[in-house]
Amino acid sequence: MAFTSGRHFLQIPGPTNTPDRVLRALSRPTIDHRSPEFAQFSLEVLEGLKRIFQTSAPVIVYPSSGTGALEAALVNTLSPGDRILMVETGHFATLWRNLAVELGLEVDFLPGDWRHGVDATIIGKKLTEDEKHAIRAVAVVHNETSTGATSRVHEIRKAIDRAGHPALLMVDTISSLASIDYRHDEWGVDVAVGCSQKGLMLPPGLGLNAVSEKARQASKSARLTKSYWAWEPILAGNKAGFFPYTPPTNLLYGLREAIRMLEEEGLQNVFARHDRLAEATRRAVRAWGLEILCADPEEFSSSLTAVLMPEGYDADDLRGVILTNFNMSLGTGLGKVKGKVFRIGHLGDFNDLMLAGTLSGVEMGLALAGIPFSKGGVAEALDYLEFTRKGKVSR
Repeated sequence: MAFTSGRHFLQIPGPTNTPDRVLRALSRPTIDHRSPEFAQFSLEVLEGLKRIFQTSAPVIVYPSSGTGALEAALVNTLSPGDRILMVETGHFATLWRNLAVELGLEVDFLPGDWRHGVDATIIGKKLTEDEKHAIRAVAVVHNETSTGATSRVHEIRKAIDRAGHPALLMVDTISSLASIDYRHDEWGVDVAVGCSQKGLMLPPGLGLNAVSEKARQASKSARLTKSYWAWEPILAGNKAGFFPYTPPTNLLYGLREAIRMLEEEGLQNVFARHDRLAEATRRAVRAWGLEILCADPEEFSSSLTAVLMPEGYDADDLRGVILTNFNMSLGTGLGKVKGKVFRIGHLGDFNDLMLAGTLSGVEMGLALAGIPFSKGGVAEALDYLEFTRKGKVSR
């Protein structure tokens, strides 16, 4: 392959760019994971994760992908044949549903159009109709990475409470954690699923479960097969700062540094930064005359924007043009929207100038690929970034 000068723009919705501080932390020499030094370090990381999830509940760390943590959420709380209510918000909600089916659960999968988040009123209706409380859990995706639609978890919690239903609430926070405001305790979530390679700014390799006391009680009677994923042996070891398996020490080094960076900026400032960069991106898309896949402005994602292609044009062809000419990777369409959308990731270690470069690459790529669009999206985004930097109301 020919040498390409300059940095590669990794603008997929995860894995995200790993900042230099985290890369340096990852390169530290590995230490004995049975040592007092490791225990002290481990306890610091586990406490830090609670603050990121905004919870006082324990957070379990697996050497795994996010998919592993999704499985862990199910096998620790449910039994074969249990009913679970899930919603088709997009590709990753569908994958979680498929995983539940493979594990032997009975899934009530509410259909969706892949352009909206979860409708809390429908959740409430289904639970109200379930007078015998056969539904054991409600599982939803907070931020659907395939569509760029964010569900309002607090409204889902209210709907469950109004129905007076005892179902557990499970939430996939994989592409929202540390990017979009997520409040585990305040929103009454029982199991949250996260991973390392998105808002936490790490390479892939860590799966996370934040678990409420109600979820831990449910785990005592759960009969789905588990061994590696079992919470209790991990929680028992974690009390002293240890793990029942060899932990991913160097990824934990990186995680500690990422938590420090997030807290130095301040979580609310992190969320506000993501909100602002996302809005600038959407203004660029609208100025190009293209359509945002998410149909409800109240559900627009601050982690990514999925952009619909004009009829008759293939999103992957455009992505190829942009990669070849500008060394920038954009997210592909997944599942039902394969070839129909491209996704711009604007989460993690990301700022104004990085967004300006990203949008410039998209605008030039649209022109080179012969896509019908209006120029000026970059200028529109820059105007917004400038005015919001000044603290003024945008035009």
